[in-house]
Amino acid sequence: SPAGVDDIASRLGLHVNTVRLHLDFLTEEGLVLRERAPGSGPGRPAWLYRADPTRPEPDPRVREYGALAGALAAHIARTSTHPDEDARAAGVDWGRREAVSRRLQATTPATARRDVVGVLDDLGFAPATNSRRTVVHLQSCPLLDVAREHPQVVCQAHGGLIAGLLESLGSDPASARLHPFSDPGSCRLDLAAAQGIASS
Repeated sequence: SPAGVDDIASRLGLHVNTVRLHLDFLTEEGLVLRERAPGSGPGRPAWLYRADPTRPEPDPRVREYGALAGALAAHIARTSTHPDEDARAAGVDWGRREAVSRRLQATTPATARRDVVGVLDDLGFAPATNSRRTVVHLQSCPLLDVAREHPQVVCQAHGGLIAGLLESLGSDPASARLHPFSDPGSCRLDLAAAQGIASS
């Protein structure tokens, strides 16, 4: 049912201005419908927001994958003494495996950035980049609900994925900076500091 900005902000524990920015983006993208609340006195009625009921349901396999990822993230968060470090280490291993399975090889910094963006696109992150691929906006997250609940696990794993890819491509993994939920509707990945082929 439709909800106002104040109600949504209260439920999410976020500032009203932050929620308003995200809602504006979601409305522009056609993911959320906006309508005026019924008038109840002087002044302009407030906006109400609701999910678009005409949008198709996601593939059930995606929901099952998300449920499994959520269970694993919750387990790591509950049992690990350093869940962020363990999640990042798992992500680095994931990135290395992706590089091997895709037969990616060490190359120039520009090509490394291109390959990283290509892998992220294939995995469902919907990256949008500047011309040199030094700033990447990840406009989608295949595990968004889990990331909101366990960001210290999921976001660290995604950062590790990027680091593992860069390492396999001969670039400095420390050069990448992932900023989860930094911008309305996206996370920002900075690759501007990516250096050349790592020396052996």
